[in-house]
Amino acid sequence: MADQYAQFSEDNRPGEIPAIRWDEPPEGPVLVLLDQTRLPAEEVELVCTDASALVEAIRSLAVRGAPLLGIAGAYGVALAAVRGFDVDGAAASLAGARPTAVNLSYGVRRAQQAHLAVLRASGDQEQAAGAALAAARALHREDAEASGRMAVHGLALLDELLPGGNHRVLTHCNTGALVSGGEGTAFAVALAAHRAGRLRRLWVDETRPLLQGARLTSYEAARAGMAYTLLTDNAAGSLFSAGEVDAVLVGADRIAADGSVANKVGSYPLAVLARYHHVPFIVVAPLTTVDPDTPNGASIEVEQRASHEVTEITAPLVPVAGGEAGGAIPLAPLGTQAYNPAFDVTPPELVTAIVTEEGVVSPVTVEALAELCDRSRQVTI
Repeated sequence: MADQYAQFSEDNRPGEIPAIRWDEPPEGPVLVLLDQTRLPAEEVELVCTDASALVEAIRSLAVRGAPLLGIAGAYGVALAAVRGFDVDGAAASLAGARPTAVNLSYGVRRAQQAHLAVLRASGDQEQAAGAALAAARALHREDAEASGRMAVHGLALLDELLPGGNHRVLTHCNTGALVSGGEGTAFAVALAAHRAGRLRRLWVDETRPLLQGARLTSYEAARAGMAYTLLTDNAAGSLFSAGEVDAVLVGADRIAADGSVANKVGSYPLAVLARYHHVPFIVVAPLTTVDPDTPNGASIEVEQRASHEVTEITAPLVPVAGGEAGGAIPLAPLGTQAYNPAFDVTPPELVTAIVTEEGVVSPVTVEALAELCDRSRQVTI
């Protein structure tokens, strides 16, 4: 079914607008998303009534960010179950919507397994649907809690590496509340530093070609009252050479067993710059982003996106002076092909530390990462 849009009421305070929520109006359960393709021009809810609508929202980046994709995937399975659709078919289409983000398949699998376990035990479709929804809600809650713990661990690490505060932090893409059940991953650490009075400046990479930094991180930083400055991605080297960066904080979409990190394209060059300039390069991600079944960076499937994201720029979907809403403006000659990987992979030797909700891995090695994951599983059990 087609997606539906609903404008936010003016009474909603920005900090209270959730990136994702489950709703049950009279016409039936729906999954409601804050459409991130419309930010920062307007805050609009996208209403998904079935898994196919959610798949399109994921592919179009209306909903994005590794932890939030896991939550969305779980809710998508629950939506199919509650509405009486093909759960396995919905799960397969959702899990394949963005191949690099391991959290998405994790969330889908968790809700699907909860549904199947109850269905096999009782044969009751309604109870099985309730189990899938409960699994999605539990994942949502756990991710919010993980976000808070990552912020604590990350700020402690910053203070250890950079005594005295006054941190100048560079970040890439968007890693705040828009990608999380809580306040985010890397952005949550910067936000904790800001609240503690220890953040001097947040440097925000614009993040070409879809400008998640310019549109989304700046949006979140402004709402939090943080001191931030936007820069083009290719200005980062100049910033490093001027000695204006104390640490780099990024998120992750998949972390291989050896500690290789797949993140938004442009992260790897930052890691190289950071190493040359002796600046800590810190990855912040929940343990659900660690994939022990992916042995190394070469085994990570990197999503390739359409050329038009590079060769065209799309005007905002709201009316703009002197032009039509939503028009595409060509940046290159017609027929130009573009290389457009959504992610790149940073090898573990360039990563200073990986911050998770269960602690910090530094130096990043196969053994240290496996030990942290095993310890976490034992605590959970």
